[in-house]
Amino acid sequence: MRIAIGIATRGRAAILAAVLRDLERQSRRADRIIVCHVTAEDVAGCDAIPGIEFITAPAGLPRQRNAILDAATDCDVVLFLDDDFLCAPEYLAVTEAAFAARPDMVVATGTVVADGANGPGFSVEEGAALLAADMPPANRMTMAPHFNGYGCNMAFRMATVRAHRIRVDERLPLYAWYEDIDVTRQLGRHGAILRLGGARGVHLGSKSGRVAQVRLGYSQVVNPVYLARKGTFPWNHAIPSAARHCLANLVRSLRPEPWADRWGRFRGNMIGLWDLLRGKAAPERILEL
Repeated sequence: MRIAIGIATRGRAAILAAVLRDLERQSRRADRIIVCHVTAEDVAGCDAIPGIEFITAPAGLPRQRNAILDAATDCDVVLFLDDDFLCAPEYLAVTEAAFAARPDMVVATGTVVADGANGPGFSVEEGAALLAADMPPANRMTMAPHFNGYGCNMAFRMATVRAHRIRVDERLPLYAWYEDIDVTRQLGRHGAILRLGGARGVHLGSKSGRVAQVRLGYSQVVNPVYLARKGTFPWNHAIPSAARHCLANLVRSLRPEPWADRWGRFRGNMIGLWDLLRGKAAPERILEL
């Protein structure tokens, strides 16, 4: 089995370099590691790390991930990692074994030991310490059905990608809120989506390189509705998701976290709601905000 690791990156060269060096700890090494960037500054200092392939694409997570899919035509599995995700040493070995054991599995997503996206984020050193303290399950091949793959660590069976011409939706620009749900639910029509108990990692949740918060707020409302209309995200998930984020942003704007512009997000939520009411909503509209 040939496995590629694909990393789309923008504006996080120092963290990316640390992640790439950390991948050298994998007990089962990747056959290819493909990094898709936008400018040379995105990968400054990373060219000294051996065995890394660098490609470019226009800015936007879907465009960059599609470029990786196009580059990995000789591979059986592509594991997408965020540029701030640290993998436990057995991550790739468990993923390979799971794809071999479950021919029906089209998407595998790992177990996130700690997710800095839900807080101020972790440094590389903090993430490494969290992984070192983690206790994986006795049976590393533990698997369970999952609703979708989580974008910071999700692996695709490339035969299914090719057979059904699966693409990441490029109408979801920039950070592309919920692009992971969309693409993995597309794949899930043709097989199983499973969470692997033994493929473990830490999402650092770096706050550098993120989109403006008003744009994020707009996407929190408009993208779920867009995907529901498209058929990849059920309405009974889309509406609660949009409502939950609006309420959370409004309430927390009274005492916002230092790392989050809650009022900016709520402004984006309200712009998105107004656009939906007047029939003008579109994921691409964040480029105008």
